[in-house]
Amino acid sequence: MKLFFRESGQGPPLIILHGLFGSSDNWHTVAKTFAATHQVYLVDQRNHGQSPHSDDLNYRLLADDVHQFVEDLGLKNVAVIGHSMGGKAAMNFAVKYPDQLEKLVVVDIAPKAYPLHHDRLVAGMKALALDQLTSRNEADSMLAAYVPDASERQFLLKNLVRKTSGGFQWKINVKAIDEHLTELGEGMQYPGKFEKPTLFVRGARSGYFKPGDEDDIRKIFPRAQFVVLETGHWVQAEQPVEFAKAVLAFLDQ
Repeated sequence: MKLFFRESGQGPPLIILHGLFGSSDNWHTVAKTFAATHQVYLVDQRNHGQSPHSDDLNYRLLADDVHQFVEDLGLKNVAVIGHSMGGKAAMNFAVKYPDQLEKLVVVDIAPKAYPLHHDRLVAGMKALALDQLTSRNEADSMLAAYVPDASERQFLLKNLVRKTSGGFQWKINVKAIDEHLTELGEGMQYPGKFEKPTLFVRGARSGYFKPGDEDDIRKIFPRAQFVVLETGHWVQAEQPVEFAKAVLAFLDQ
């Protein structure tokens, strides 16, 4: 699949993969810092942002999409950053195609299965009568019944766009996400290891890491390093300066 991407900067190639319900837009601010020393590729993964929609969605496909992206652009000595779902995609890509990248940065996700907790978000998005909506504020009010947190609603509503014919539509493929949520909760899809430098950046207040995860990570990523920032799950958004500093220090090693 040919993915939509935004390119900026000069230097060694750096691919950034967003999380579930996200897009390349989410990384625009922190990418400016990386672009001072790297050629940055902000990618919309399949069924997200401006990339094509597909009936299928799983980590094998997402990893293969990154592989095709690297091949199509002829990139060499690549580094990849992935947050949440993007981190899972990046880890699977690293294990399946280790020769295509030099360094890996995984943000607030571990290579393990997670219980589903996004079903209420999808239920809220599916409940909106898109053709009858008159404003984003109306959508926000309706979505509040399913998603009480205002910041979480605003994140989801970034995917809502007005149609020229009236009403609204989702940029993301809600149907495919809904049908494949279970697969997006799965762990690693490939056996083996990625034996090149890997950085795991996690939020101290995030619930995505548990005791013992670091030991399990080192079984797959034996050269793993760990950085903990005082954030929740959205590490790069909550502390962009400290996040960029930690990542750049790792990339410059």
